[in-house]
Amino acid sequence: VECNNKFGYTAEQTLKIVQKLYEQKLVTYPRVDTTFLPDDMYPKVAGILRNLTQYSKLTAPLLENKIKKSKRVFDSKKVTDHHAIVPTGIEGQLSNYDANVYDVITRRFIAVFYPECEVSNTAVIGQAAKTTFKATGKEILVPGWRVVFPKSKSSKTKDAEVLMPTFTKGESGLHIPSFLEKETKPPKNYSEATLLRAMETAGKQVEDD
Repeated sequence: VECNNKFGYTAEQTLKIVQKLYEQKLVTYPRVDTTFLPDDMYPKVAGILRNLTQYSKLTAPLLENKIKKSKRVFDSKKVTDHHAIVPTGIEGQLSNYDANVYDVITRRFIAVFYPECEVSNTAVIGQAAKTTFKATGKEILVPGWRVVFPKSKSSKTKDAEVLMPTFTKGESGLHIPSFLEKETKPPKNYSEATLLRAMETAGKQVEDD
């Protein structure tokens, strides 16, 4: 899903690339649907992070202290035949396509050991010429794991989040109004990413079992 959103790769292309990375011993077994790691893998995590030298700026803060063991990451009961795809700590020379997929897997792995992102959900009620307007969005207080994922201008995904500045109750100022006229559109066609997500929850709208 992420590789389709980010790079436009199909599911088949992505799987072929991950299979190649697996054969080169750069990542673990790819045909899995679990997002958890077994408990006995916890002692190996620091070593894997240490070996990811290309990502040393991101791993260094984690290695300063003992890696936290979280149930959201390590849970043997939720691991099926194979655990989640993670980097092995072995690095190699990769083409752009392969490097993109490897980067997605590696950044996800690093991010789960970062602290949580703290946000403030903001609702602003404003008034202009006695007309009330409402705006809602998030203000990021502590970025946490978000520092692992840089914003890319070339990314094909639309950032659905509305990030708000800091507001003070009662503040006022000049505002130049602007209006955007649009027409309603039919639902978008499925992309590979949205189709994969829909397959995960197939039948969700069907009431008759």
